[in-house]
Amino acid sequence: MASSSESDSSRRDFLYLTAGAMGAVGVACAAYPLVQSMNPAADTLALSTTEVDVSQLKEGQSMTVMWQGKPVFIRRRTQQEIDEARATPMNDLKDPQSDQDRVKQSAFNGTQMPQWLIMVGVCTHLGCIPLGQKPTDPHGNYDGWFCPCHGSQYDSSGRIRQGPAPKNLAVPPYQFTDAGHIKIG
Repeated sequence: MASSSESDSSRRDFLYLTAGAMGAVGVACAAYPLVQSMNPAADTLALSTTEVDVSQLKEGQSMTVMWQGKPVFIRRRTQQEIDEARATPMNDLKDPQSDQDRVKQSAFNGTQMPQWLIMVGVCTHLGCIPLGQKPTDPHGNYDGWFCPCHGSQYDSSGRIRQGPAPKNLAVPPYQFTDAGHIKIG
């Protein structure tokens, strides 16, 4: 009789182990798609960074590129625009931020590159696209960008100076990969 009870016990243990293993496999099979559904889609990951060749931009010129479905304004500012932006008193600004805080240092040589201004070109009031990228566009009273929807005006550093917009134009994460290329994102 002892062998029959040992046999039943080992058979029972085998069934428990098998059922437990099958349950674990079932949970893993159910959890994997759930976890994968929380990861960003491949098209979203592809848009997470954009590399831009700015080597052809001359002083005083601008270009617009798309990043994450939003326009990004890239401007190679003149020395006059830089001086104008840096001479603005902080107490004149609705969203105080110095011009130096809005430009980055170059990753390849560690120097600050104040001539390059990179901003997300979406008005912070209601999401319109400000004018000012083309020479024929209105630039507002502050030699920057003008939002035609509700009249917000930004200066040559993209800071809000007049109108209903509550904040400056956003500066996206970016870095200089070399003297003529910028990686946004």
